[in-house]
Order: sequence, then C-alpha cells, then structure tokens
Amino acid sequence: MTDNAADLDPALGKLTYDLDRAHVFHSWSAQGALAPFVVAGGHGSEVWDYDGARYLDFSSQLVNMNIGHTHPKVVAAIQKQAAELPMVAPAHANLARGEAAARILAKAGPEFGRVFFTNGGADANENAIRMARLTTGRDKVLSTYRSYHGNTGAAVVATGDWRRVPNEYARGHVHFFGPFLYRTEFWATTPEEESARALHHLERVIVSEGAASIAAILLEGVPGTAGVMIPPPGYLSGVRALCDKHGIVLILDEVMSGFGRTGSWFSWQHPLVNPDGVVPDLITFAKGVNSGYVPAGGVIISESISGAFDDQVFPGGLTYSGHPLAMASIVAAIDAMEEEGIVENAAAIGEDVLGPGLHALAAKHPIIGEVRGVGVFWALDLVQDRETREPVPGATIAALKGELMSRGLLPFVADNRLHVVPPCVITPEEARRGLAIIDEALTALTAG
Repeated sequence: MTDNAADLDPALGKLTYDLDRAHVFHSWSAQGALAPFVVAGGHGSEVWDYDGARYLDFSSQLVNMNIGHTHPKVVAAIQKQAAELPMVAPAHANLARGEAAARILAKAGPEFGRVFFTNGGADANENAIRMARLTTGRDKVLSTYRSYHGNTGAAVVATGDWRRVPNEYARGHVHFFGPFLYRTEFWATTPEEESARALHHLERVIVSEGAASIAAILLEGVPGTAGVMIPPPGYLSGVRALCDKHGIVLILDEVMSGFGRTGSWFSWQHPLVNPDGVVPDLITFAKGVNSGYVPAGGVIISESISGAFDDQVFPGGLTYSGHPLAMASIVAAIDAMEEEGIVENAAAIGEDVLGPGLHALAAKHPIIGEVRGVGVFWALDLVQDRETREPVPGATIAALKGELMSRGLLPFVADNRLHVVPPCVITPEEARRGLAIIDEALTALTAG
C-alpha cells in the first residue's frame, strides 16, 4: 500500500492489456475496437500505469471512489476481517454486519430501522422495488427518462436512458420526465416553473396510469449519469405529497449521490437538493458506502415498511448479503470519513474550488453551455452553440477525453458531458490542478 509508482514493470502493463483483450468481455461495449486503459495502482486521488505515468482520477472510477484509492484504514479492516472470518452465511449474525447497519442507519436518521444488504446498487433497487410491491399490493413502478438504476432485470427497465431499450423484459414500469430546466420538456423559464410543471406532468401520469396500480416512484436523489441535475425547489416535496396522497412508496436511489458525494451523507439531506427536508420511504445505496473496495449495496428501510415483514416472509436474499469483508470495509470507511472530515472536505471543495473554478471555465470557453453540481458532483454540458444548446457530437467528447488523458487526468464522460467527480478526499491543490488541465484541454480542443 503505497503511492510510489516507481519500480513498475512495463512488461506487466503489456501482459495486463493482452490478457484483457484476449479473455475479458467488457460491459456496455462492442468488444472488437476496445483499447482499455491499464491501471497498475492508485492512492488517494491518483492512479498510475505500469510505465509510471500518473493521472488525477476525476472519474472516481464509476463515481464510487469517495474515500480515495487504497485508504489505509479501509484496507487494514478488510485484511483483519479476512483473517478472522472471510465469509459467513447471511442467515447468521455477524458483528461486522451489525456494526455496518448501525452506522448506516445513524446517518440516515430515526425514521429508518433496518438495512437489507445486497451486492451492489442494481440489486438494491431490485429489492426496494420488491418491498414496495409487497407492502402496497400494487405492481407499477414510475421512474424518469433521465435516470440510471442498474443492470439487473427490474433496475435496467426502471432506467430511463438507452440501455433500457434492449433489456425490457421486466413488467410494470412507466417513465415520466423529471425536471431539467436547461433542457426543459415543459417550456419553463424559471426553476419554479420547471418544478410546478414537472409535478403537474407527474400527477397526470399517476392519474392516467391509475394511482391504485402504482407501488413506487423511484428517483435518484441527484440524477448522476444522466447529468448531475439538482432538483429545483419544491420538486422533492411535491413528489412526496403525491406519494402520500396516493399511497405510493417513495424510493430514493442514492447509489451514486450518497455518502459524501454532494457534501452531505445523503443527497436528500442537502439543503440545496431538498430544502423542505422531506424523507423517503426507502433509500438504496452502494458505491460510496465503502468506495467499492468490496462489492456492497443495500436498502435502508423505514420503520413502517420493515415492520410489515415482522410476520410476513420477505421472499428475497443473496448468498453474499452482508458479506463480512464488505461489512468491515463499510465500518472502516464510515469511521474514517467521520474522523477525517471527508464529507465536510467534499462540501468545501465544491463551494470553494470546483464551483467557482468551473464557472470561471464556462466564462472562458463558449463550448460549456451549463455548469451543474454540488460537492464533488459536477457536470459540464458541452454545446456547439450556446443559443440553440445543441449538444456537441460524440467525436468531440472522444477528442476531449484524449486531450485530458494526455495531460494526466482520467475523466468521466457521458453523452455530451464532462463530469467532474473526483474523490471526496481530493485536496484543494489537486482540484485546482485538475481544473487547469481541463482548461488546457478545452483550449486545445477548440483551437482549430
């Protein structure tokens, strides 16, 4: 466990690449033209390859490396647990599992009583949907078009983006448009108009689908992969009111936006995201809870829903639910985040460095149509024309990615956007260095 990238063997880099291309089947990809970036190691906010070249990780891998790479306390906890009890069946009680659940519930608040552990975010959403259906006796699940909820049966159909379309095998899913003022579907001109009109649209969908048939509304706390879209004032409280009016379970997907990413433990606890302080019925999580050191996710269950299964069997489970190595990493990660002020650091980096710096870049580079974000959760909406807001093509994004990589920054790009999502442990100096690289890359991209 070191941040020293010296003494690396380039031959291992070639072996790694050759083995990958010969034997590994990659997600969301046509396999023939892939040229994966080879990662040899990482520490904090940096990764490096086998040639010793270092990169600022402004992707947090898949926006999950909240505590940074190879955090010593989390690594040590996994090692200790592996020596004591590396695996135990989910039916048994285990100290690491109980401590992990207690720590998560302490962050979620008194309205929540139990945690059901899963292997990741997708199956967390699967089981939250199952709980909503079982407790309401209803079938339909409403979710937005601009969303991503995972790649298992119901989760991928709840997803709104293109990945849903070739995978639509699950039943009972209905989509609607959530608020997004920059590319409004409602001809709105202010956040207040966007919120009111989006809520009107949602209520019309609820009524048209038959409110008594709807089990749940599933929303990301802050939609991440779809573009880091902070809900306008009044939207979450309006959704909560519609759920209460019609007996619908409100599920908030905090897989990407939870555990420090927005500068709060959960995005729904952030005053910018949820100024009215409404509370969901179920919360799904993964990623930042332990930064993915060992696969883990889960559902945080309100007292009312968990109580429904005191006498009724919950028909679901996973062999690795509450896996001890994952649980130990969760305990260590949450403790370290508390002790080291990592959530507070994310908030400060967003307010003092990334927010002002990205808005300064937008003032300089006309290709940036809008800057959106909070904490260490930002997106640059890149456009060909600021008046028409026409998105830049994929070739432009590919070129930008190349410019960034050549300057030592590992980016996260999606559609026409550059997402700025470094680890929550990033220092002000590293954040400023990343912003300077983005500035240089945008300058080179638009120089011709």
